[in-house]
Amino acid sequence: MTELTMAGGASRIAIYGARLGLALAVLSVVLLALAPIGWRAGLWHFRTSFWYLMEPAFFVGAGAAVVSLLSLIGWSGMDNASRGMALAGIVAGAILIYWPLQFYAKIYPLPILNTTPLPRIHDITTDTQNPPAFSAPVLAARAAEKGNSTDYDPKVGVQQKEAYADVAPLTTTLPPAEAYKRALAAAQGMSGWQVGANDPASGRIEASQSTLFMGFTDDIVIRVTPDGSGSRIDMRSESRQGISDFGVNANRIRSYMAALKSQL
Repeated sequence: MTELTMAGGASRIAIYGARLGLALAVLSVVLLALAPIGWRAGLWHFRTSFWYLMEPAFFVGAGAAVVSLLSLIGWSGMDNASRGMALAGIVAGAILIYWPLQFYAKIYPLPILNTTPLPRIHDITTDTQNPPAFSAPVLAARAAEKGNSTDYDPKVGVQQKEAYADVAPLTTTLPPAEAYKRALAAAQGMSGWQVGANDPASGRIEASQSTLFMGFTDDIVIRVTPDGSGSRIDMRSESRQGISDFGVNANRIRSYMAALKSQL
């Protein structure tokens, strides 16, 4: 009788654990969902989303995975519904751990993952000596969002060269007018880009792109200038918000330059 009672108690604990694990997973999803919703709706600053929603979502998700895993100790005494909840809690918890961790791993040293932190910068350009400048409408839009200043800091250029040494201008034997056409076509073909002002006379192309999750806007400017008998194409990509871009701007420049090479 005592053994049966203990077995039944262990089964009940396992069932309650499965339910708790799934509940924690749901709570983690809610916290993660509220992060972009609140920022996009203007209810709070994006830092609130990062530190009071996304970071707790990571720990709650971890708790969901651990509790659900422990509940499987009583697998033999659990009904099918409880087993399903435990498995769902483990899978959901693992995903919810990975989602925030992949971002933090880019800026914090994590020996377990053997990662090299990226510099906390958000302004990347192929010309660190004379970066392309943004036009007045872009500056006004950034000011309306109380975004980052576009004044270029030479210290950022030093950090960029250490982390993104491959980010460089593209040169071509094409004359500026033709190079500009190819540059514009490449920009218009980039997924998610909103191409704005473009001026063939000055060789300027401007665009923007918003991040999928938080909806942050990054501003882009492309400059085509004469280079001997050919042309030089430079690019600058800068985030409106935040200190670190998690490598997004450098990757954007790489992607565009690769697309442009195919046009050239």
